[in-house]
Amino acid sequence: MSPGSARRAAIIVLDGVGAGPAPDTDAYGDSGSDTLGNLARAVGGLALPNLERLGLGRCASIPGVAPVEHPTAAFGTARPASAGKDSTSGHWELCGLCLLTPFRTYPQGFPAEFTAALTAATGRGVLGNRPASGTAILTELGPTHITTGDWILYTSGDSVCQLAAHEDVVPVPELYRACEVARGLLSGPETVLRVIARPFIGQAGNWRRTERRRDFSLAPPGETLLDRLAAAHIPRVGIGKVDDLFAGRGIVSMHPAGNPEAYRAIVSALGVMARGFLFVNVIEFDQTWGHRNDVRGFHGGLLDLDAAIPGILGGVGDEDLIIITADHGNDPTTPSTDHSRERVPVLAYGPRVRPISLGERRTFADVGQTVAEFLGVAPLPSGTSFLAEIWDD
Repeated sequence: MSPGSARRAAIIVLDGVGAGPAPDTDAYGDSGSDTLGNLARAVGGLALPNLERLGLGRCASIPGVAPVEHPTAAFGTARPASAGKDSTSGHWELCGLCLLTPFRTYPQGFPAEFTAALTAATGRGVLGNRPASGTAILTELGPTHITTGDWILYTSGDSVCQLAAHEDVVPVPELYRACEVARGLLSGPETVLRVIARPFIGQAGNWRRTERRRDFSLAPPGETLLDRLAAAHIPRVGIGKVDDLFAGRGIVSMHPAGNPEAYRAIVSALGVMARGFLFVNVIEFDQTWGHRNDVRGFHGGLLDLDAAIPGILGGVGDEDLIIITADHGNDPTTPSTDHSRERVPVLAYGPRVRPISLGERRTFADVGQTVAEFLGVAPLPSGTSFLAEIWDD
């Protein structure tokens, strides 16, 4: 059987589930960040028996998760090689494209020229315009937005521009159009990696961001795993925001409302895919709990993930390779509400996968390079495949 002919591969990205500091964590202002380790210590230890059996406790020291002697998956970590700690750069790197130069950030807010142009183009003014937690700025400015209809504009420590609007005040399609305007304005030397639409509902004291969030990312500046697979006519199925992070290039996604829906979608996809690549972003660890410093919610999310693992792996066939990993950290125990620069776990599972140590990979791109070799496409710009180490022919 030639590589890729009837094989299926999946990369499941647990958004924000970091596995401890990278060598340059301090340089990013994230000293002390250790998403899984700190969370485990905060709750008195994690009980994740299914992830433990896979080898999660061999990836990093996580209180409550034992380093089992005979795991069922290959295990290790990967450290970020790209500049930044954003979902876009993390997913690009997982697909073999490393960014060596960071995109611009706006710690003082966006320039007056931008806000004036956005107001002129959309007919709505701007509130906020500073780095902020998404939930905190809704608490502060939500009532004024309801009265004025002005955009709530904010950023973070990442290269991102976020526009929030209440769905009953601004129709969601109008919010999307405004984000497209912002995407066009933030180009050239002003470029940000992502513009994010943040629709919300509710009332003062009970605002809730909805699942109709949408990311307007730059297109990748080089070829990625998705491009290689598309050129080879290998089917690609997306779950979550992966299509947005690649500006729609090479993949189309369904967007589940939350993690439980994502897990069901994975099971469904594995039940019908004959061959090809499944690319998944599991969003709530980052969006719902990490950015809100919600330790209890993050903990509950990990318990739900662990409970879903048997159902997900139950659909894995003899020629399948499933890799569970992350794109960055988002430690809910630290004062910061931003992403954290961390190593990420790497668990590679399949009936023909040898459950060996992968060690610490020098780049996330090793994940994509492994999938590229597994599915029989040309090598990616970055990364070293570990397929020969794990695959039992």
